[in-house]
Amino acid sequence: MSRRTPWADELDPDAVLPEYPRPQLVRDSCLILNGRWSYAITGDAAVPTTWDGEILVPFSPESALSGVERQLQPDEHLWYERTVRLPEGFLAGRVLLHFGAVDQRCRVFVDGEQVGGHRGGYLPFTIDVTEALADGLEHTLRVDIVDPSDTSFHSRGKQALKRGGIWYTAQSGIWQTVWLESVPEQFVRGLDVRPVLGERRVEVVVEASVAGIATVVLLAEGREVARTNGPTGTTLTLPVEDPREWSPDDPFLYDLVVTLGDDRVESYVGMRSVGVALDEHGHQRLMLNGRPVFHAGVLDQGYWPDGLYTPPSDAAMVHDIRTMKELGFTVLRKHIKIEPMRWYHHCDRLGMLVWQDMVNGGRRYNPAVITAPVALPVRLDDRRHRLFGRQDEAGRAEFTAELDETVRLLKNTPSIVIWVPFNEGWGQFDALEAVERIRAIDPDRVIDHASGWHDQRGGDLRSLHVYFRRIRPDRSWRRDGRAVVVSEYGGYSLRLPGHEFGPREFGYRRYTDPDAFTDAFVELHRREVLPAIRAGLAGTIYTQLSDVEDELNGLLTADRTLVKASADRVREVTAELHARFAEATGRSQDQSPNAKPNPSPNPREDADAPHDRRA
Repeated sequence: MSRRTPWADELDPDAVLPEYPRPQLVRDSCLILNGRWSYAITGDAAVPTTWDGEILVPFSPESALSGVERQLQPDEHLWYERTVRLPEGFLAGRVLLHFGAVDQRCRVFVDGEQVGGHRGGYLPFTIDVTEALADGLEHTLRVDIVDPSDTSFHSRGKQALKRGGIWYTAQSGIWQTVWLESVPEQFVRGLDVRPVLGERRVEVVVEASVAGIATVVLLAEGREVARTNGPTGTTLTLPVEDPREWSPDDPFLYDLVVTLGDDRVESYVGMRSVGVALDEHGHQRLMLNGRPVFHAGVLDQGYWPDGLYTPPSDAAMVHDIRTMKELGFTVLRKHIKIEPMRWYHHCDRLGMLVWQDMVNGGRRYNPAVITAPVALPVRLDDRRHRLFGRQDEAGRAEFTAELDETVRLLKNTPSIVIWVPFNEGWGQFDALEAVERIRAIDPDRVIDHASGWHDQRGGDLRSLHVYFRRIRPDRSWRRDGRAVVVSEYGGYSLRLPGHEFGPREFGYRRYTDPDAFTDAFVELHRREVLPAIRAGLAGTIYTQLSDVEDELNGLLTADRTLVKASADRVREVTAELHARFAEATGRSQDQSPNAKPNPSPNPREDADAPHDRRA
């Protein structure tokens, strides 16, 4: 049984995930704190007097790559400790301590004094530690973490303390990069970048620690395209004559350079537009840059057998994206997880469209509410909060705040084209209000407000999950007024000896050899998906990219060493999907995204490339 990926053997404990962690806001200043820390698991909030051993940050203690492999319980505290000394010349004004993500609640201390904390297991946070570290001496950094996992209403994704089936090993603690950054007193806190392709311009709002006049320069392959300056906190406009459109075929990124006083940051923007519109036959289609485009995608859980939530390397993330693109897919649906920012950057530069799920929470799910729609046409009003495990007002408020923060965090990402606030009723509530909140922050993207079932008749998509019946178009598809997508289907499983997680196998139809598995995949698409495209089907998300623990229904093994189906026949089928869509919408086939997929990389290939912003 393989629970390691090819990248695990190349992991350097003294240089763990060393790449620059925030590619959309780059400075020269960066001190990565990943690597060896001391850890202890205790029964209370008192600082440990002894330590249990060494943990490799940012891998959670439940993962093999952490070196610990121990499950944190809801009544326990997970402590981390290491020493920190600022390098000579590092301090430029303020010192910021960044955490990519910590699951779930934490307190942060320097030399025993609390300097900050955070709630929520999936979003980054920053603490100003200038006064604590500025003297250049060695200091002790500690983090205290509690994770109730699935025993509370907090957002948790598919983590479960009692894992099995579609629920995966719960993880805790620091699971994304920890790093220090030095900034001037007046610095750029963030950028809000909006491409307006139809009007040939880019809008930029510079968010600053201290208000001032910012200069923004737009460049194409090093050549200045436009320049403007103006007050921070206001919309600054850069004209883009004859814009080069971002697409899966040509993922071209313009560079942005922003200066504010002594601060200088780099970012980028993709000139593209997305939406939903009628084709010439009266079917609602997903649009990219004003043209209909078929979304042929796979569900991507983002779980790794050795790192759980944390990829074993930057190259591992690139491998997943490139392999799916090489198979002819144009979309990854990032399922109920927020990835490190570098993952989105790789989708941007490689040309992979992304549907981004929010992370679900809530109390235990009512099986009747969650599973009944599989067999019956049940649609419940999601304002009945208790039915959906959303009776806690504090939990609803927490999810709403995280939804807002997620959209703001990722809205500069060109590859993200669809937001998915809720999936299959898991922790769903007030989905129509969620649509309005998302639109207020990001008016430019498509919204799949309730993926699977318990459709509240909102958003831009009628989103179907089809596992136990055929994909059957009917008259309601045209009457609905939204684009129709099958946002989950397939889920065929194949156990390959030596690559499985354990003795159990979860899948929606089981096969025993790669040829039968491939035949079933091909037949499913030719028998059901291809005819549905002509009837108005706008996009599909196949379950799934890779095996995950008991779920052996991936196109790749969990260790990412094998494509389980014939790659040539998968490419043949995805090419047929794009060709049928082009025929149905009147597009020439050479306009179809990903018509000439990139070659598959070696799993150990270096991820470095133009626009790959590294320290």
